[in-house]
Amino acid sequence: MSTLHGMLDEGARVTRRGTDKQRRSHRWSVLAAAAVLAGAGAPIVAAAPAGATVATPLTPIQHLVIIIGENHSFDNVFGTYRAPTGQSIRNLLSEGIVTATGGLGPNVAVARQAQATDTTTYSLAPTKTGPYAVLPRPNTTNTSKACTGVAPQSPDTRFPANLANGPYQITKYVPYNDNHSAYSSFGTCPEHGAYVGDPIHRFYQMWQQGNEGTNALYTWVAQTAGGDAPVTNFQGALQMGYYNMAAGDAPTLHSLATKYAMSDNFHQAAMGGTGTNHVALGEADAAYYQQSNGSPTTPPSGQIENPNPQGSTNNKYTQDGYVSGTYTNCSGPAQPGVHAIRSYLSSRSYASFHDGDCQSGAYYMVNNTLFPGYNTDGTVNSNSFAVPPQHFPTIADELSAAGVTWGYFGEGYGTGTYCGICDPFQYATSVMTDSAKRANVQHSSTDFDNDVTNNSLPAVSFLKPSSNDDGHPASSSLAAFEGFVSHAVNEIRNNATLWQNTAVLVTMDETGGYYDSGYIQPVSFFGDGPRVPLLVISRYTKAGHIDHTYNDDVSILKFIEYNWHLARLSARSWDNLPNPTNSTQGGYVPGNRPAIGSLLSLFDFSV
Repeated sequence: MSTLHGMLDEGARVTRRGTDKQRRSHRWSVLAAAAVLAGAGAPIVAAAPAGATVATPLTPIQHLVIIIGENHSFDNVFGTYRAPTGQSIRNLLSEGIVTATGGLGPNVAVARQAQATDTTTYSLAPTKTGPYAVLPRPNTTNTSKACTGVAPQSPDTRFPANLANGPYQITKYVPYNDNHSAYSSFGTCPEHGAYVGDPIHRFYQMWQQGNEGTNALYTWVAQTAGGDAPVTNFQGALQMGYYNMAAGDAPTLHSLATKYAMSDNFHQAAMGGTGTNHVALGEADAAYYQQSNGSPTTPPSGQIENPNPQGSTNNKYTQDGYVSGTYTNCSGPAQPGVHAIRSYLSSRSYASFHDGDCQSGAYYMVNNTLFPGYNTDGTVNSNSFAVPPQHFPTIADELSAAGVTWGYFGEGYGTGTYCGICDPFQYATSVMTDSAKRANVQHSSTDFDNDVTNNSLPAVSFLKPSSNDDGHPASSSLAAFEGFVSHAVNEIRNNATLWQNTAVLVTMDETGGYYDSGYIQPVSFFGDGPRVPLLVISRYTKAGHIDHTYNDDVSILKFIEYNWHLARLSARSWDNLPNPTNSTQGGYVPGNRPAIGSLLSLFDFSV
């Protein structure tokens, strides 16, 4: 038992004795000690003390709001963020990969992109054939011409054709707050901001882009490993772009980072895109193709991923795309693509989490489907490209059982801008067939605003922007996401009562395929994936604090479980991962891999 674990268990025994005042005082002193120890690299244990009062928060946080944006890596947003005095950060600027003025730094070689050859079987380490002399011009992918002035699915002529080989500043060529007035003859762009193409961000591509930790194949994979539209080849160097905070980009997120706390070691829980990572945020697990009783079954052959190169091509995946290539049977090493990942994991010095966590015969959703298993009214979605209803336990079930209120709020609910595959509970039979639970997911962002105003906000709120405001490249902009975040945070801060006991987490579901220089911990077949931003906005943080503890999406669930005394979701769910101990490389690499934190080290409960 760790020292802190012992402290917390002893704290539980003490708090069952004495007056209310004594209980409150001891609880906060234990948490303050936990925060201090966490800063020194000691373990934080996510399990609640034995005998804790059900539904009574262990920390001062009575309301947790999770805002989930779309598709930006940590370096893409915070690549040139300068750490405040007394803090340190690992990003493009601090590593010498780029300069504060958007140029290439003295250590850019670690980020240079290579070309390779893979003509037979999917590989995480294809034969490299040399670096790009210059990066290929970024492609517009499916971005509206009204937002760029350039036709969709074509080279984006706003960028030069001879970009130097390394990360480049997007806003040298596209204004961060572009109002698109120059493109008005082509129609109306939904929001302001720098609209750019959408980098490829799919499961097998992300595994391959990392090239077993070297990050050298981001561009080559996007140039070669496409599928059906809109997952096309020849995306150019979209992946290598970043916004320059040192030059004034992303001012809202910059301001929040300096006033509150942030992590520079927070990761998407799975390689790939939106659906898989939102499921991880709600269930700490992966969905799979199943029968109505939950038993695995084989999906239509056209929906099974096959990343092996097509004949006579260089890495052009055989079957991959939004309507072909959603599921993979990772329990079978002979399945296309599976052997390469399993071999890499087995070569590590430690076992991956639940080394056999791929259920026999189960085809897991590793890439987006078009729809979740249920419609918002609780009926089953019968579309052939909907993932079947899932029978996994969810954090919503745990909260409901404990009497803790919760809600999922989706901007654009009931309209075409609402993101159905983003709602982790819309996949779950346990939620969507229970009218009381289902009512908690039938909310819009207007309902969220009303709950804030009326002091009726649930204890746990998932707040999702619409496709116009979520920051997703091509369909939105980072500036639009900042506007959404600013509104939500200001609503809470302007309510003095709510602000006293609320924490707002601001993060991204995944990197969107953007380059990131950070360490990635191999946890399981599914991930982890690269770093994404995480801000913690609360009066219980130290201004400008940058936490290096290794966390991922599931760390949010571990915090919820800790705070409200909830059990782990299942025996196999990723919230069973231990907290990092004896971390190395400045705290970035857990010494007890695989391990993820519970976010407690981002807070300061001594205030």
